Amino acid sequence: MRHMPEAPRRRWRSSAAVQKRARDLRRTLTPAEQRLWQRLRCGQLGGCGFRRQYPVGPFIVDFFCPAVKLVIEVDGGSHTEQPEYDAERTRWLNEQKAYRVIRFTNEEVQHNIEAVVEAIGAAVKAPPP
Repeated sequence: MRHMPEAPRRRWRSSAAVQKRARDLRRTLTPAEQRLWQRLRCGQLGGCGFRRQYPVGPFIVDFFCPAVKLVIEVDGGSHTEQPEYDAERTRWLNEQKAYRVIRFTNEEVQHNIEAVVEAIGAAVKAPPP
């Protein structure tokens, strides 16, 4: 019997705990995230591929388009209580990864989805940083 060499392990950019948390979050999207995901998935927006609840370093972003380095955050009520955390997270994403971050509230997504999709479409067309 031949001994097969062990396959190289995948190396994640985020810790295993962050990866697990991202998987859990993908299973339990908020209603606003579900609504936006229906408009972003399968290349519906300019042919760009988006990922949902995607781990980036120590953070999990709501939506991410790697082709144009765009992060989309949908902020619910808890974000009004943590503006410093959100600002630090945005700063880190901008500096460490050169990602652009755009934010929308749950209310914007739920009540004005067309304007949100239009703003995302404009961001996708803008040149990356």
